[in-house]
Order: sequence, then structure tokens, then C-alpha cells
Amino acid sequence: MGTPKTLQRAVQHFSDEQVCIDAVAKMRWPNGPECPACGHKEHYYLKTQKRWKCKECYKQFTVKLGTIFEDSPIPLQKWLPALWMLVNCRNGVSSYEIARDLGVSQKAGWFMLQRLRLALQNKSLTKLGGNGTPVEADETFIGGKARFMHRERRERMSRNGGLQGGSGKAVVMGMLERGGRVVTAVIPHRKHNITENIVRELVEPGTEVHTDEFQGYYKLSDGYIHKVINHLEGYVKENVHTNGIENFWSCLKRGLNGTYIAVEPFHLFRYVDEQAFRFNHRKDANGRKLDDAARFELALSQIAGKRLTFAEVTGKVGESEAF
Repeated sequence: MGTPKTLQRAVQHFSDEQVCIDAVAKMRWPNGPECPACGHKEHYYLKTQKRWKCKECYKQFTVKLGTIFEDSPIPLQKWLPALWMLVNCRNGVSSYEIARDLGVSQKAGWFMLQRLRLALQNKSLTKLGGNGTPVEADETFIGGKARFMHRERRERMSRNGGLQGGSGKAVVMGMLERGGRVVTAVIPHRKHNITENIVRELVEPGTEVHTDEFQGYYKLSDGYIHKVINHLEGYVKENVHTNGIENFWSCLKRGLNGTYIAVEPFHLFRYVDEQAFRFNHRKDANGRKLDDAARFELALSQIAGKRLTFAEVTGKVGESEAF
């Protein structure tokens, strides 16, 4: 059986543990398994234990070692369908759905999804723009209004401070290369030219940047071709608009409001990165639509070198450098 094309086929295909191991090993080590401890490529495969033994340092290792699956008692037969669902469900998938469909607890499903979101993060060093394509920049507010919150929650969030915007919401900034990828960042506020500084950090100088009338972008004319669309007058003026990034915000909020319902500001960046992954991989580099299998394989190729423990995801200890 080849690569599955649908969720039904994926569940059937990954029902065998050895098939799962082979699939993860192929994505992780295209040129054959390497020892995570010493990097040596000569090894024995211990079939009964489903692990390898290095001929150089004699240490044993599994396909999970050094990945988001490390130290998880949940078998790969459940991890891989969960990843398939996360990257291919347009509005995301909740921990309760994972729990029902895969036969794990809701708490385990929630932790699985947080670890899978870590694999979807791809902090590219390539800046946007620089090829004559305009870049749209905008911000949005996420969360309920403070006046509708329970008093204890409102007080707790005001003590946290960091992620709260002026309206009692978390602030997310996004930049979209028109016809290309989107880059996002959860920011503490919109003061002190923070939006301008992020644009300068992530967008090539000389790029045509389209924004709304927010004053935080006014100094971008120094180094960029800054064009403004005033939403009180209209949403498009010639080719100047921010409709592309607004479309991304609508996709993001459908997932947050309809699927996840209540997302803590502490975890918001994970959900934003999840939506950015799906948005950025709707098409391949040649503009052809990506199917579910290709998107799944791309996500699976990013699992190595990333680790997230339950203590880290719940804020009991600092997150690892890999995160």
C-alpha cells in the first residue's frame, strides 16, 4: 500500500506499528537511520524490540528518540493519525475530538496536540518581500472583552499584563507576502513602535508594504514603499489593500472561536503557528494545490530536534531552547 490519501486510509495504513516506524524513519533519516548519540550510520536493527543498536557507541535508540514523540507511552499508531487530522482539518481539531476518535484521555489528547503544534513551527530566516511583491501588515485582537469576563479571570489576566492589548485582548501581528506565505507574532501591545520594528526585522528593505491607517506604521516610509489604505474610505484602492492578511485572520478566528473555544494567552502563539502552517502549505512552490498526504509528510519531516514536556507546556518550568 502506498502513501494514504484520505483520513480513512491513513488510519488503516498506520494501524501497524512497524509501518509507523518505517514512515517516521523515512521522513527523519532519508539516507538511513543515524545514531542520535554519535551520528554513526552503522547499526543493528533489533526486530523484537523495534529499535536500533549503534555499532560505534553500542547505544540503542528508537525512532521516537530526539523527536516530539520522545518518552511518550502513546503508540505511533495514534500519534500519526492525530498529526494527519491536525494539519488537514481547516479549522483545527479539538482535544475532545482526538480523545474520542483515538481512544485516549482528553488530557492526553490536549498534550499530544501541543507537541504536534511544536512540530508545525518553522521559524524561517528568509525575509518577506524583496522580489517586487507587496507585503501586507496588520494586527488583530484575540479574546473576549474584559467587561464580559468573570472578575477573578479579569484580575488574573491584568496581573499577567504581557499579552493584553488595550481592549483587554491578546494582540497578534501578521505579515503576508501577497500570493506567498504569512508570518505571525503574538506581541505584548501596539505601543512604542513595536509593529514597525517587527516589519523591519522580517521584511526586506525596499519592499512595498501595505497597511491600514494605524499610526504604528507611519515611519515605514524610511526604507520601505509604504502605502496606506484607510478603511473609513474603503477596503481597496487600486492594488493597495490588506485583504489577504484579513483573510488569514478570518481563518484563524474560525478555529479559535469554533473549535478551540477558549485559548489561554499563554498558549495562543501555538494555535497561531498551527493556522499559519496550514495557510502557508495550501500550495507548493509551483502554485499547485497540496493534497492531504503531502501536507502530512511535510509536517512529519519537521518532528526531529524538538521536545516539549508537560512541565514546560503547563508553565511549571522554562521551555527548552529547541522550542
